[in-house]
Amino acid sequence: MEGLFLALLLVPVVSAIAVYLADRKAESGSGGLKTLRDILAGGAGILEFILMCILAYSGMGSSFFVPEFCGMGLHFSIDGFRGVYGIVASFMWMMTLLFSREYLSHEKNQGRYYFFQLVTLSATLGVFLSSDLFTTFIFFEIMSFTSYVWVVQEETKGAVKAAETYLGVAVIGGMILLMGLFLLHDSLGTLEMSELLLAAAGYEDKSLLYVAGTCTLVGFGAKAGAFPLHIWLPKAHPVAPAPASALLSGILTKAGIFGVLAVSCNIFLYDSTWGILLFVLGLCTMFLGALLAVFSVDFKRTLACSSMSQIGFILTGIGMQGILGEENGLAVRGTLLHMVNHSLIKLVLFMIAGVVVMNIHRLDLNEIRGFGRKKTLLKGCFLAGAFGISGIPLFNGYISKTLLHESIVEGALMNAELSAFLKVSEWIFLFSGGMTLAYMTKLYVAVFVEENSSKKEQRRFDSMKKYMSPISAFAIAASAVILPVLGFLPNLVTDKIADLGHGFMHFEGELHAVHYFNFQNLKGGCISVVIGVGLYLLIRKFLMKEQSGVREYRNCWPKWLDIEELIYRPVLLTIMPFLARVVCRILDSLVDGIILFLRKTLYRDRKIPHELPEGSEFTHLLGEALDFMRNLKRRILRQPVPEHEVSYEHKLAMQREKFVETNTIIQRSLSFGLLLFYVGLVFTLIYLLYLGRG
Repeated sequence: MEGLFLALLLVPVVSAIAVYLADRKAESGSGGLKTLRDILAGGAGILEFILMCILAYSGMGSSFFVPEFCGMGLHFSIDGFRGVYGIVASFMWMMTLLFSREYLSHEKNQGRYYFFQLVTLSATLGVFLSSDLFTTFIFFEIMSFTSYVWVVQEETKGAVKAAETYLGVAVIGGMILLMGLFLLHDSLGTLEMSELLLAAAGYEDKSLLYVAGTCTLVGFGAKAGAFPLHIWLPKAHPVAPAPASALLSGILTKAGIFGVLAVSCNIFLYDSTWGILLFVLGLCTMFLGALLAVFSVDFKRTLACSSMSQIGFILTGIGMQGILGEENGLAVRGTLLHMVNHSLIKLVLFMIAGVVVMNIHRLDLNEIRGFGRKKTLLKGCFLAGAFGISGIPLFNGYISKTLLHESIVEGALMNAELSAFLKVSEWIFLFSGGMTLAYMTKLYVAVFVEENSSKKEQRRFDSMKKYMSPISAFAIAASAVILPVLGFLPNLVTDKIADLGHGFMHFEGELHAVHYFNFQNLKGGCISVVIGVGLYLLIRKFLMKEQSGVREYRNCWPKWLDIEELIYRPVLLTIMPFLARVVCRILDSLVDGIILFLRKTLYRDRKIPHELPEGSEFTHLLGEALDFMRNLKRRILRQPVPEHEVSYEHKLAMQREKFVETNTIIQRSLSFGLLLFYVGLVFTLIYLLYLGRG
């Protein structure tokens, strides 16, 4: 089986090089090479899916080791959980590669896009097949770096800024993650997932493990889109190509969840303190993501915020695993199933968003309104995704949300100390589910039910007969048909998938049968539906406005919830640089102060005037006030005026210009600096882990 592991990692990389070379040759004008490029890219996705299915079917329990790589080697293995997510990842890549052929047909830099999409496929499978945290980290960072190109693909101003945010979160998260892995290796002596549980059980200083675990949670949680490191999600998805958005939302976030699970289930198994931390983070992420989605009027941004909310649902499941202890079967199964369900649902929804973009190149609900009124296939596929993510019975999301909901109910019954907290959390869970239905209904009604405010535009939408190619239609329909199958046959299909996650998450307890469609379980889903209907009516009343006789969706995006602009950017680009300049200025001025003192006493010289442009109105007014006070003092004390005196107004203007120029340089060079830092970090790791052994 070693050859299969190696093939899964190398086939996408080799294909990426071949696709890129074909694209470069195609730029000289050969249409045949463009066709070859597309065939190579799609073929690589299909081959990877086949290889992954073979490995999952016939290689279960096998492993693969690459010795001496960076001193520790690379470790891979395949079990039920890894097999499920390897298949889900390769399936999603196959479908998005097929869909990309039409989506990118009129775009630039297709070779670059395909190259980095295929390399990211290799890195992502490397994460899901890794059996030690060092291997996870290596492929996790490669995945973060290569997927950055997806976000910046369009090269617009918005794309560059979003990519800057994405890369910043990836770099800072990666550094903190590495710090946590160093602490874990130093404390436990291993990063092998199969050895961590026993090593952690015998380690007495839990406080150090909590510090290390928190560092890894920051690193993995940043990629998962967990609050408060979710800032890249609402900005990266609207600017990235739709197929890339499907992968960013459906798979790359799950790579982060994989890391959180690897730490939680192997180091903090049955740890209620760690479980409460993750549960609270999950509640915040779940509720805030749904709230942002309700306020959004951008199709893809709404789906991005939805992804953040669904990651919150998954984190609550991981948290309940710790809170419930050995009786955590419902949480274990709900966590895996909601991961799978969310991945497949977002594959469908983002490809549908891609169809909208391909045809009208807009995403604002007021502009795309009525696009899908007469597009039956698109309407049916969207409904499958919307029903699934909203937890409507007979669709896949209902099964996983029922398990997660029941785990919270069970926790409230079993744990008297947390009973009140979990009962309140249950209502937050149900209310967030209601918000999910509300914003998905808003999208469906806007795109597939209402008419466009422009009659001419609506006629154009209705007359579109060939709005997507047969290959794109197959990719969307084949992905959408899975969703009701998983929901309609939970005991025959979905439960079998859930069984495969027991080993990875160390569930060995007894499992009682779940009757998904009995009254008690249906009641939770119905409560969310009622809440969702009520919230949607409120959206119609308060989040729409009358404009020239037509009701339009109001852009109520809450800027006060944008913690990137409120906290992160001011701290990183203003406060920290300012403090760093102050410290460096003090250190730099120690010697200069001595020299200046000597020049003012023993070696006097005249000041050299420097003429600079004046500053702002503030510096002008403040400078005039200070000059007035200085002149008034001299008149009262009858002091002479120095010959080459510089006014306070000019001094303040010089300081302002210096401050503005420094901030501008920092902002313009942030992305480039982060890229250089990333490269430097890679070489430093290679030195420390490989060359530094000697």
